[in-house]
Order: sequence, then structure tokens, then C-alpha cells
Amino acid sequence: MTPFTQRAIAIIKSIPEGKVMTYGQIACLAGSPRGARQVVRILHSMSKKHKLPWYRVINAKGKIALTEDESLNVQKLSLQMEGVDVQKGNLIDLERYQYHPDAPSLPCEPLS
Repeated sequence: MTPFTQRAIAIIKSIPEGKVMTYGQIACLAGSPRGARQVVRILHSMSKKHKLPWYRVINAKGKIALTEDESLNVQKLSLQMEGVDVQKGNLIDLERYQYHPDAPSLPCEPLS
């Protein structure tokens, strides 16, 4: 497992209940500002094995990125059960729900 993957897994595991992070935000904090797609790959292939709260990861627009109905509904319901308000269009208010872990300020952090 690469150091980036290890860091990304640790970051995903650290997202508290009722909060979300974006793919790009996780990639940046894990050391690869352009690694959002790698985060998607990690979530797809390692969520079950590492018991990752995959449903707490959304896109930079604050939207659930999944399009397959069953997975989208599982993600939406999981977030709602934790108190996250999922608005029409599967949008989540990043100002209210985005988690910002204590970490050194990185130049890519504002990208979400």
C-alpha cells in the first residue's frame, strides 16, 4: 500500500459522524492535490476491508457523486441518519457540514 493510500485511509476514518469531506480535500491532505480520482479508487476498492465511512465523502460542489440508485440512496440515508441535511438535488451545505481536521495549512486546501 502506498503512503498516499495509507494517509487517505486514515483521513477518511477520521471524518466524524455528521460531517463530510470532499474527494479533493482528502487527496490534498494525503499529499496529492490532484489525487481526487485516487480517493475514489480507494473508496471503491477498500471501503469494506478497512471499514471506511465512504458515505461521508462527497464532491467539491457539495453533492453526492454516486449515480446508481441503490448506492446513492444508501449514502443519502446514512448521512441523514447522522443528522446531515441532504437537500434537493442531493446537495449538502459544505459551510455547515464540511469537516476540517487540524492539519498544517496546505496550499490546495481551499479547493475542497
